[in-house]
Amino acid sequence: MSYRKTLKLVCGLAGSSAVLVFAAAAADSRGYFGELRVEAASRWSKFTVLQAAQPAWTPANHTPAPTGHAWDFNWDKRDPSVLTNGKKKESSTEDPSSEQDNGKPKATRNILLIRHSQYNLSGISDKERILTPLGREQAEFTGTRLAELGLKYDVLIHSSMARATETANIISKHLSGVELVSCDLLREGAPIEPVPPVTHWKPDAVYHEDGARIEAAFRRYIHRADAKQKEDSYEVIVCHANVIRYFVCRALQFPPEGWLRMGLNNGSITWLTIRPSGRVALRTMGDAGFMPPDKLTRT
Repeated sequence: MSYRKTLKLVCGLAGSSAVLVFAAAAADSRGYFGELRVEAASRWSKFTVLQAAQPAWTPANHTPAPTGHAWDFNWDKRDPSVLTNGKKKESSTEDPSSEQDNGKPKATRNILLIRHSQYNLSGISDKERILTPLGREQAEFTGTRLAELGLKYDVLIHSSMARATETANIISKHLSGVELVSCDLLREGAPIEPVPPVTHWKPDAVYHEDGARIEAAFRRYIHRADAKQKEDSYEVIVCHANVIRYFVCRALQFPPEGWLRMGLNNGSITWLTIRPSGRVALRTMGDAGFMPPDKLTRT
């Protein structure tokens, strides 16, 4: 009797799983499943390669393992749990006093960082580096956008450089009644040597000179609200790409040397929110979607 007839007879007489297993084993011994086994092995090999290329996951919850340091809630040196009336607490075991409770910030600060508009790159001195006609258009778009947001702005601070001052003056026309304040600390510069290093760009000043000034600007303007502030605030700061990128890295506790990995369009809006607890959120980064595509530049 042939093999096929035998298999048919056995399966017909007994439909048990044991007989089927026996039949499958017999077929495998004659090579019927050989090609399937080779194909499956090949697929498994490919799967193993793909699996090895994936990032490492923690076995407990299949999420990426955290890297880096924990969030420093006292990053601005204004955490009320550490300070009382500007002085360090003598003992961390003391019960919170009413004085300390009154010293806790309650308001949220919103800081809208605006990059200046396109300017004359051929200017030798700062006074000659004024906005181009397109740059003035960009400032109008930015001012219109800020007004359309319907926020109650508290102050409009700007770098004392010509291109930032001119941008702020145009924006100011759209924000009636908002005080204009000029600040030398916000001038453009090289905050810190970037990583990875670049060879196509060399700063006019050395890093340790600009860096100290820009860090001072960060400490002056980027921090949680004072305890006396009762309502949320909205502050506009018109300055420069390097300054804004450095501020974002520092505020989010990212490596500050990574500032040059980001790009910003002229007239764009970067929105930082600082909670009373010291938490910081980046609501927008370099938003310029309110401008027509043919008006976008990054000079």
